[in-house]
Amino acid sequence: MSAMVTILGAGESGEGAAKLCHALDMPCRVSDSGAVDPGRKARLHALGIATEEGGHDPALLAESDLIIKSPGIPSKAAPVQWAKEAGVEVIGELEFAARHTHAKIAAITGTNGKTTTTGLLHHLLTQGGMDAGCAGNIGTSFAGAIAEARLRPEGDRDIWVVEASSFQLEDTVEFSPDIALLLNLTPDHLDRHGDVDGYGDAKWNITSRQTADDHLILNADDPGLNRLRKRCTTAAQVHAFSADTKAAKREDLAAHLIDNKRFTFSNTPLTMSIQELALQGKHNLYNSMAAGVAARLFDLNDVNLREGLQHFTNAEHRLEHVSEINDIQFINDSKATNVNAAWYALDSMTRPTIWIAGGVDKGNDYTQLIPLVGEKVHTLICLGKDNAKLKKAFGTAVSRILEVESAEEAAVLGYNVAQPGDAVLLSPACASFDLFSSYEERGIRFKQGARSI
Repeated sequence: MSAMVTILGAGESGEGAAKLCHALDMPCRVSDSGAVDPGRKARLHALGIATEEGGHDPALLAESDLIIKSPGIPSKAAPVQWAKEAGVEVIGELEFAARHTHAKIAAITGTNGKTTTTGLLHHLLTQGGMDAGCAGNIGTSFAGAIAEARLRPEGDRDIWVVEASSFQLEDTVEFSPDIALLLNLTPDHLDRHGDVDGYGDAKWNITSRQTADDHLILNADDPGLNRLRKRCTTAAQVHAFSADTKAAKREDLAAHLIDNKRFTFSNTPLTMSIQELALQGKHNLYNSMAAGVAARLFDLNDVNLREGLQHFTNAEHRLEHVSEINDIQFINDSKATNVNAAWYALDSMTRPTIWIAGGVDKGNDYTQLIPLVGEKVHTLICLGKDNAKLKKAFGTAVSRILEVESAEEAAVLGYNVAQPGDAVLLSPACASFDLFSSYEERGIRFKQGARSI
């Protein structure tokens, strides 16, 4: 009889792992500490996969041959410890998926920009005619995507472009992508990882097992990554990129800024105008360089690379242009759930800005935002149950602070206080769970409010 697998967590990741187990003829069960979504339960039962909800049976865990843990479950959680005490191997869904594909893997991580870069790299490869799939933290579980691909007449993909979070990378054992992209590192998820070093160690797992045949692409300008590189090592070939014009003469850079209008890829050179890029803003220049370097490692030709960088639509909820009404722009950046992401959004603003921020504060330090807010923002609209910290941080940086209780109200109020030529930006710098089920719901409701005007 085949080994029994227990999957902890019945979310997107858990369902994806179950689908891949089913495709591999590996008996499995899915166990969740809460209620299982009825639609998901029905899909699992249709495949003959049993579900357990409202808790985990220690005896069933101990009888398992393998535990696949969803990334939202901490390693210190009781069922994980029970399994380890029983001598059962515990791995994450990302690890499980990677063990069951022969495709090349390009994995992307970083505190910010990873969803954009993942989508952009996938766009470059597919527009260049390559058989590439896109999965991971971007929305579709890696395991589930592999299971779906196996149903194609041609079978598994040739390349997988995978967004990897620190939670997913923390649970890896052998995971070693062919190409790893490490975009930046600023403090985040410290409640899970303990401190910045713990968070950095989780991120570094994207390259820690790579060999000399593999490639690591990283941002040479990022202070957090530079500190991490001083205490961690990799065997991979390193390809750094930089937007520092002082670094332009460095021959070891795979891509760099030439001046304030142009950047280039190296070996062989390809120079582009920054204005040609579909994604604007300094942070998106980094994302474009990172994705471009990776695409070149997959042998994408320069004609397709240039065209792909010029024609790309970013993911929903990431600096998404919603509408323009009476010369007032509405921009949805609901995915900005930390201070650094909000900094990038504010930095990209070229109009006087009404900034909508707030939600569940993850120990945020708003200090780095104050000069930028003072320069760009004239009105702060607080969207959260407790706005005291926001109001205190920016009380002297903006001329007006207002409070609302819904995203729709925030959009309408933003319009009412705006002048022609202004932008209304939702970039919360906080998690969404005080008022919304997810950042997606927050963004959707903001867009509904803007479109109701």
